[in-house]
Amino acid sequence: MSSHRRSTKYFSRKFNARKALLRGLMISLVEHERIATTVDKAKELRRHIERAITTGKTDTLTARRLLLSRIANESAVQKIMSDIAPRFKTRPGGYTRVIKIGRRPGDTAEMAFIEFVDYDFEKRPSAMAEAKPAKGKKKATATAAAASASKAKAKTARKTARLVAAKKKNVSKIQKSSRTFNRA
Repeated sequence: MSSHRRSTKYFSRKFNARKALLRGLMISLVEHERIATTVDKAKELRRHIERAITTGKTDTLTARRLLLSRIANESAVQKIMSDIAPRFKTRPGGYTRVIKIGRRPGDTAEMAFIEFVDYDFEKRPSAMAEAKPAKGKKKATATAAAASASKAKAKTARKTARLVAAKKKNVSKIQKSSRTFNRA
């Protein structure tokens, strides 16, 4: 089977399964604004999500219905129309980026983050904490809560660093055993 001028990746799935896979990835990306997946899936997802955002820029009933027919998730379509598309109103395209992050230990598939270009890794967790302030509290309580949030953020950063180091160690261990197995 020739792969010249083939415009889509099939992912060893039939049409409906492939469509469901891309819908799920699109919903996850819109919801979280950054997801980790394989490089091939990220590159295929980029085509679809950028087309959806460009459609969402018009902000008409027709565009909303078209997005609903493609994504089939009301909250994701609402977020595209009201939040994501206005952020990229002046941008003519290229709303996402794919960042390669290495290989998955289990099957050594090449993994990548796909995220919106205005995604701020440092800002997102604190934005979620500030989005739900308690009503009727004093400013002193709010600053104490912000201080505890920053301590919790630092703690999770240290924990994440330890997990990353452990994962790198595990990957190198798997690679070493694989090399010795292949030499024999």
